[in-house]
Amino acid sequence: MTALPAAPLDRTRLIGIAAAISATTAVGTSLGLGLPLLAITLESRGVSSSTIGLNTAMAGVAALAVTPFVARIARAVGAAQLLLVSLVIATLSFPLFFAAPDLWMWFPLRLVFHGSITFAFVLSEFWINALAPDGRRGLILGIYATVLSLGFSVGPIVLGLVGTEGFLPFALGTLVLGLSSVPVLFALKANPAMEEAPRGNFLRYLTLVPLATFAGFAFGSTDSGVLGFIALYGLRLGYDTAGAALLVTAVALGNVVSQIPLGLLADKVDRRKLLAAIAGVATLGMALLPAVSGDRWATFALLTVWGGVVAGLYTVGLVHLGARLKGSDLAAANAAFVFMYALGMLVGPALVGAGMDVWDPHGLAVVLAVILAAYTALALWRIATTANRNL
Repeated sequence: MTALPAAPLDRTRLIGIAAAISATTAVGTSLGLGLPLLAITLESRGVSSSTIGLNTAMAGVAALAVTPFVARIARAVGAAQLLLVSLVIATLSFPLFFAAPDLWMWFPLRLVFHGSITFAFVLSEFWINALAPDGRRGLILGIYATVLSLGFSVGPIVLGLVGTEGFLPFALGTLVLGLSSVPVLFALKANPAMEEAPRGNFLRYLTLVPLATFAGFAFGSTDSGVLGFIALYGLRLGYDTAGAALLVTAVALGNVVSQIPLGLLADKVDRRKLLAAIAGVATLGMALLPAVSGDRWATFALLTVWGGVVAGLYTVGLVHLGARLKGSDLAAANAAFVFMYALGMLVGPALVGAGMDVWDPHGLAVVLAVILAAYTALALWRIATTANRNL
């Protein structure tokens, strides 16, 4: 593996960062197309909604299962090489969903496909974080988050154009995934340094930089909770189908437009205080949602701002992690960050669903506000009790 010195953004670093961003953008586009396609395909085969949900949940199970092993395997074979292998496995496994005739086959396929996708995300984010210079890390991760969000947005558009019938949408998803490997092939020499083994077991990294890893959990739980239920929230408020779907668009739009500005800000201010501010504003936004929900445009505007602010937990959390750790420690911590994000994606929708059963429909806002308030309290406590601003 090629060790890169802590230097300005030279050509080698730039090639590595561009390759990682390009690869994950292609993966995001394929997932944006593939995830709804898989659900629709199962429904067309007569599978019940509950079983579809159970099969989809295998994505979270796969992420939780593989993340503890990413750093040590990457150190043994090289981060770039492991990323390339992960992308190849994802590419080869995706069309097998179309070919698999029996439902039971979809469960191990989900584990293989989403396990390899998890490897790809962890390694790409580690690659970017490791190669980004300290003064530009926020900007670079902001660009990464922006283009990844755009990739997720493009996928459903492509699916809408080609439809869900036959092998064509699976072929397009496979093609995009296959293309994700190409930039990595040209950037193998930009492999980030991982000479030292991670210090301690995986559990240590879950709380080593708690404001970063719990930012991943807070964002995973709230983002998945709101995207999973906000359309239903709109319908229960009396919005028509188009108006309810527009609420999803509002959150997604906010996610896209805010990442670069927040990344730039993370390069200039105390990241702990920025994370506390982001969580505090997001808490307030959810607290205000029931009050403005009677006005569709006010609700749309609030959710756009909220979506932009809350997405900063992911971007700034990654910046904070990269500024704190290096080498194998950073790879292990990046895996812990994704682990917490995946855990949040499992916990958030379950809590929101239960909350809406208790208080229909505003339980959504209450649950998300409580999660965000808890993270805000953690951030303020860490700031008050820890002298080191990097912790």
